[in-house]
Amino acid sequence: MEETKKSTGLYWLLFFLSTAIFVYLCMYHGDLLSAAIPFVCFFLVKALDII
Repeated sequence: MEETKKSTGLYWLLFFLSTAIFVYLCMYHGDLLSAAIPFVCFFLVKALDII
């Protein structure tokens, strides 16, 4: 079977955007930090094409 190559550019963009939001929340709103962690992890995993 032939495996098709998926485009992960959008997921890389969303990963970097969510990482920037995570850093912002880390610096200014520490109580909201746990709300951003799932997005950073999810978009990294999707960008690396693990799931």
